[in-house]
Amino acid sequence: MKFLSIDELKNLVEKPDGVCVSIYMPTIKLGTETQQNSIRFKNLMREAEEQLINSGLRSQDSRDLLQPAQEIDKYQFWQHQSDGLAIFISNNLFSYYTLPLNFEELVVVTDRFHLKPLLSLITGDGQFYILAISQNQVRLFQGTRYSVSKIELENVPQSIAEALKYDNTDKQLQFHTGTPQGGNSDRAAIFHGHGAGNDEQKDNILRYFRQVDRGLQELLNHPQAPLVLASVEYLFSIYKEANTYPHLMDEGVTGNPDELKAEELHSLAWKIVQPYFEQAQQAATEGYQELTGTGQTSNNIKEIVPMAYYKLVDTLFVAVGIQQWGSFTPESNQVELHQEKEIGDEDLMDFAAIHTLLNGGTVYAVEPELVPENALLAAVFRY
Repeated sequence: MKFLSIDELKNLVEKPDGVCVSIYMPTIKLGTETQQNSIRFKNLMREAEEQLINSGLRSQDSRDLLQPAQEIDKYQFWQHQSDGLAIFISNNLFSYYTLPLNFEELVVVTDRFHLKPLLSLITGDGQFYILAISQNQVRLFQGTRYSVSKIELENVPQSIAEALKYDNTDKQLQFHTGTPQGGNSDRAAIFHGHGAGNDEQKDNILRYFRQVDRGLQELLNHPQAPLVLASVEYLFSIYKEANTYPHLMDEGVTGNPDELKAEELHSLAWKIVQPYFEQAQQAATEGYQELTGTGQTSNNIKEIVPMAYYKLVDTLFVAVGIQQWGSFTPESNQVELHQEKEIGDEDLMDFAAIHTLLNGGTVYAVEPELVPENALLAAVFRY
């Protein structure tokens, strides 16, 4: 399963070559209904070809451009899906992402990739991780408000036995000698493994957790997403000692995680992270309201788009599921808006959100009613 990182998002923004095709579709994870994935995919590819032809490409050129994506349409591919699939195609790029987000069907053909549906996975206002760990098993999940997906682990020990398997034997076992009864001078060796004593047991678990922590650094590719620990209670303090990830939540899911399914872990973890997300968003909304009237805020897309491009937007609220088609010319600082999509147009809300994010700002992709001042776009400027 391929997840989206901020670096890959930046690559999608910076390396379009000619016409760009963005395709989003919901996917079915398991069962006989996975065949619907292929049917939906074929329909969206036909729509993409039609849009390419309408944009001015010849039929054969359109088919050639889409060919790399056509090759993924195989039975085995559709058996390993999450909640949604995002596909990006241009002359010099073909990439797809299996993501824990239930997308609406969408095909966008412009000279840039359409990325706004991904924002809830990138901005940190909805993505979190769950680490379910015991002495016998390690599982890592990526979650959003509505979904959860398991992340395949690489370079992470799967149990304490595996973690300590190649460690120094002297650190795993204590060797004690004693003189048996009967005066026999031969000495009996007694080996004590894990649990021989509280100090030794904690030391073994700590070394195990440090190995897990090192391996996770390559997988936790969203630097702002909170991490929820699920384990029996006495392991919490030990893992916190080993942890180096800066956004480990103080509260965790207590109990034996080996007995919980992914959906159960997700439900319990969301209760922990939901206030975290809501507080951050509420604080940003209050900050916008406090600055209203000072010249440091705006809900005018013609003003926001250039400010986002020139790295001057600190916080942006953008309504999901809505597009505002138009164009922006940096040389003249000109923004044009169109009621219907025209050739060469892009979604300017998407443009503002992506540039804000890549320029170090914070983006909240929210339902339309949660954008301040009942607007579709609202920004706080850096000064």
